[in-house]
Amino acid sequence: MAIYEYHCEDCGVAFQARRAMKDADAPIVCPDCGSFHAKRGLSRFFAPASGNGSAGATSSSGGGCASCSSHSCASCGGH
Repeated sequence: MAIYEYHCEDCGVAFQARRAMKDADAPIVCPDCGSFHAKRGLSRFFAPASGNGSAGATSSSGGGCASCSSHSCASCGGH
């Protein structure tokens, strides 16, 4: 089971639903207006590497946090 994000084309509400992968694009009722005109959107996710969670992150220049010399994620373009 996965959590998918949907957007109702009738009322504009965004909502999430936990569904099997095989049902991800099957019709789903909007919890706000009851319409079946909801479409699945693209979801963002974060999968940390083992350890502190930032070892797998990359900056816009392609290097990881371990190779960053600024020592501040606020100045890194990749976060």
